[in-house]
Amino acid sequence: MRESEASAARARRHVVVTAAIAGLAGLLFGYDTGIIAGSLLLITPEFGLSDLAAGMVVGAVPIGAVAGAWIASTRADKYGRRRLILTSALVFIVGAVVSAISESASELILARILIGIGIGVASAVAPVYISEISPANIRGQLVTFFQLSVAVGILVAYLVGLAFADVDEGWRWMLGLGAVPAIALGLGILKLPPSPRWLLMKGDEAGAIESMRQIRPAGENAIVLEIQEIKSSMGEDTGKWRDLLRPAVKAALFVGLGLAILQQITGINTVIYYAPTIIQDAGISSASSAIFASLGVGIINVIMTVVALRLLDRVGRRDLLFIGVSGMSLSLFLLGLAFTLDTGTASSAVAIFSLMLFVSSFAISLGPIFWLLNAEIYPLEVRSRAASLGTMTNWLFNFIVSLTFLSLIDLLTRTGAFWLYGAIGLISLWFCWKFVPETNGRSLAQIDAIFQRRAKK
Repeated sequence: MRESEASAARARRHVVVTAAIAGLAGLLFGYDTGIIAGSLLLITPEFGLSDLAAGMVVGAVPIGAVAGAWIASTRADKYGRRRLILTSALVFIVGAVVSAISESASELILARILIGIGIGVASAVAPVYISEISPANIRGQLVTFFQLSVAVGILVAYLVGLAFADVDEGWRWMLGLGAVPAIALGLGILKLPPSPRWLLMKGDEAGAIESMRQIRPAGENAIVLEIQEIKSSMGEDTGKWRDLLRPAVKAALFVGLGLAILQQITGINTVIYYAPTIIQDAGISSASSAIFASLGVGIINVIMTVVALRLLDRVGRRDLLFIGVSGMSLSLFLLGLAFTLDTGTASSAVAIFSLMLFVSSFAISLGPIFWLLNAEIYPLEVRSRAASLGTMTNWLFNFIVSLTFLSLIDLLTRTGAFWLYGAIGLISLWFCWKFVPETNGRSLAQIDAIFQRRAKK
């Protein structure tokens, strides 16, 4: 019995370590998101960027990520999840180095498009890989490693930004150091087993069983039963784009794409990309002080993502969505209110508190839960395409929001812009109540059955 328990413990540790390494893909996403927030304060005066040009520097990554997610949509099934994650790391390394040596805004934008391609591939494939190697009872926790890595990446980026804020051309160091997490991801992913579900899709049942032995604490009989369950949930189709039009898949896509859009248009990246700028506008003048104040936002983001990791498989997805999205809306209304106050200590305090409340609420709700549901609600044979479509949609609206934020402020004022995002948060709350199912504790095959039933209504 002790030997059996020890074997189960080793297998459980292995699946956790496997998910954590794959989750490092989120570091690419998080680091770049956080580092552009600080570096933009230095890049803008050096290159004399207008609001539109600054928006393009920020928005280049989401545009590249749309292309990267498109690449992943077909190549992940052909070449496998691991190879695509490794490729994304290599592309990101090249983009980070080129961005650090850019001599013009146009060069920087092109380098950041390349970075975006790497991020797009990684963000489309890594959560799917993690969901496919995870047991149902801890899948929420393990997929949330991706979002935790995003949060850690943002915090690390804020620290790097603070370190180089007063260094001559410090933004080059900020951007270039992005290659470090990509190198860590590339080295780590080489040691991981292939997805057993992908191996089954390729007809390699023996390989799938061997892979499953490495990542399951269950015994041989349970592994065989899970393999059979996966096989029975696979359709006869090979996963072409037209298969996304099947009623059950369309029902799942409605939820996935809806959350992809709402995660962005509630304004998360206006906070992450422009946190130092927002804090400066609220009354803290120097770049280093604004970046330092942003550290609190980054720390809260990490802490609350850890909280989400512990709660997702206990409380459930829907309850956390209701709690988190409600908090997001409240904080956005408070942030808008901060800019109606006279610039000074009071407005700065309200703004920083609102930012922390917003990030806390996002970190336990739309942040991890979109990526989790986008990785688990689609049938295996169309999962790569459907998940990539959700990722492409997410990055497209990331681009739209990041590009239009400064112009939206000019049109509506800061107060009006944040109140608009707050109103969208209320719409998001209704969407979650009406359409998002509870997937906690259900196998991927059982989740598929939920949407099969919805399609028949």
